[in-house]
Amino acid sequence: MALIIATGFVVDDAIVVLENIQRHIEQGRPRLEAALLGAREVGFTVISMSLSLVAVFLPILLMGGLVGRLFQEFAVTLSLAILISLVLSLTTTPMMCARLLKPEPHGAARKRPNLLFRLLEGAFDRTHRAYERTLDAALRHRRLVLLSLFATIGLNVYLYVIVPKGFFPEQDTGQMMGGIQADQRISFQSMEQKLRQATAIVQADPAVDNVVGFTGGRGTNSANVFVSLKPRSERPPISEVMNRLRPKLAQVAGARLFLFPRQDLRMGGRQSFAQYQYTLQGDTAEELYAAAPQLLAALQKNPIFADVTSDQQEGGLESRLVIDRATAFRYGITPDKIDNTLYDAFGQRQVSTIYNPLNQYHVVMEIAPRYLQSPETLKMIYVSTSGGKARGSATTNAVAGTVAANGTANTNGTGAAATTDTTATDPSSTAAAIASDSARNAASNAIAASKGGASSSAPVSSAKETMIPLSAFARLETGNAPVQVSHQGLFVATTISFNLASGKSLSDATAAIDEAMASLRLPATIHGEFAGAAKNYQASASRQPLLILAAILAVYTILGILYESFVHPITILSTLPSAGIGALLALLVSGTEFTVIALIAVFLLIGIVKKNAIMMIDFALDAERTRGASPRDAIFEACLLRFRPIMMTTLAALLGAAPLILAGGEGSELRRPLGIAIVGGLIVSQILTLYTTPVVYLYLDRLRHRVLSRRRGSGAAPLPAAE
Repeated sequence: MALIIATGFVVDDAIVVLENIQRHIEQGRPRLEAALLGAREVGFTVISMSLSLVAVFLPILLMGGLVGRLFQEFAVTLSLAILISLVLSLTTTPMMCARLLKPEPHGAARKRPNLLFRLLEGAFDRTHRAYERTLDAALRHRRLVLLSLFATIGLNVYLYVIVPKGFFPEQDTGQMMGGIQADQRISFQSMEQKLRQATAIVQADPAVDNVVGFTGGRGTNSANVFVSLKPRSERPPISEVMNRLRPKLAQVAGARLFLFPRQDLRMGGRQSFAQYQYTLQGDTAEELYAAAPQLLAALQKNPIFADVTSDQQEGGLESRLVIDRATAFRYGITPDKIDNTLYDAFGQRQVSTIYNPLNQYHVVMEIAPRYLQSPETLKMIYVSTSGGKARGSATTNAVAGTVAANGTANTNGTGAAATTDTTATDPSSTAAAIASDSARNAASNAIAASKGGASSSAPVSSAKETMIPLSAFARLETGNAPVQVSHQGLFVATTISFNLASGKSLSDATAAIDEAMASLRLPATIHGEFAGAAKNYQASASRQPLLILAAILAVYTILGILYESFVHPITILSTLPSAGIGALLALLVSGTEFTVIALIAVFLLIGIVKKNAIMMIDFALDAERTRGASPRDAIFEACLLRFRPIMMTTLAALLGAAPLILAGGEGSELRRPLGIAIVGGLIVSQILTLYTTPVVYLYLDRLRHRVLSRRRGSGAAPLPAAE
């Protein structure tokens, strides 16, 4: 992005030098003399333009936080490019002009046979004459022009207040991400069906190329989904695809799929199913669980928001096994025996290891999957009163000379089985190896002692066991329990995630949330703050006016040092309000938010538009010093003489920013506000500053002379000036 912008900046200095040398050549001077004289005349002008432009990037280099780190490379790249172009324009450009430019009289371009040259030169001459007439009228009505300058300053403030603001532009990267949030009591098997149903709806959309989803991890009732779209030429914008999918996905009963565009820059925040987050924190879970649903309901009714969801889930289903200890004691059953039995059935206990010449296989005990569908399975569980290893033979049922593979065996009434994760033995094993493995398997296939004690079950038991049904001394109770409990710092927290509705900005959302929090009158122990991108936006928005002011002060300081004056830098900086109006109007007309990228464009405009004033003022000051011209005649001549390089440098900057607007690749939305703001600011400032700068120069020059006369009368030291 910095290299694209630099193409319009680095040529400015060379344009000013080249145009001035060409003007002297057209006046009849030899090429070498014209090159030396032209470079000497505009040398200070070029240095002022470049150094003041580099000063604009100082606030960006000093900008803190993540945004500052992102744009440090941008500022350094542009600064170095501008400094290198400054050196080349004062050395290489005059040398090449002295060698390559052809001597020709003024107006020779209109006589060339090339039709394009004649048309361009004729259009410029007509524009120049029109500017001369209108400039003379502006200088005769100075108060009206000065009033328009004050109006632009007030309009800047108004436009900055009403322009929609955001953090970073929403990109169309061709990818969406999100997740499914289902009923808190849903089972894993039902969640799998909901995931397949939702992904099938997304896959059926003609703009979708591929869908990937998985469930598990954070909770049983959630799933993650990743969507890849077709190329931009084969589909509508990603916002239209999301709006088209929302009503279809809302038809999935018991689950909701939330999607948002994947962004190249995603900053912080909790993992969620939407792009922005707002976190509520409370001293106690009870107060927080009562307050969060109120805010959630308020945001869901607000048309500014879309896909509003919360990670607060306290309605999960819980099954509690209540043991009648007196009855269990009469049967001779202790809690440790009950625990071992339940772990055999549901804990995936490793009960043995099967060895063969090339590998080893763990034997895991679990109940059959069909018994995991309902808590009623607990009524089928039996507990052995022995509590130790099963009595009798503890070997497998394998035929002598073979190794058991993929075998199962049930205990008395428990429904538990031992399974191995292999399906075949090594076909290259010999009979002796098989016999050896069988003996080793038989010796090691006893139930391993784990989880606090020995198992009450075994793969095979040949002795009679006393088995007591679990339901004889225990009962099952159901209730609610939180699916997850989130914390932020030392406080229990609930995060509300949301996307923005079409045509709404992040500034609208933050204002709506603050208004909702104030209207709900939540307890003093409940406090909220934005998280992730929304939090970074708030920090960035609060610093934007200070950063702009710092850039203006940096430019004023550099210009004050160069001109040795307090007055002339103010004349140069008077060009900035018109650039601000152009940038803000362009953003409003195009429906683009004022983001961090647009703020960078404002910094660039501060450095660009002042070049027009610098070229005018330098020539006017020189005319007053060397030829004794009046301020009015000097600035009038300067405006007409510098009209061509002003137009050339402005067009170069416009053409350098145009690719940012016209680019249509995936993710180009991130750079587009930069081009829109630069083009809009240059167009408006070009029209206004050609008239306001001469008027401001005359008024400030008159003010400076009045102050000087008063100081001379009082004997005080005069103000420093460039004259």
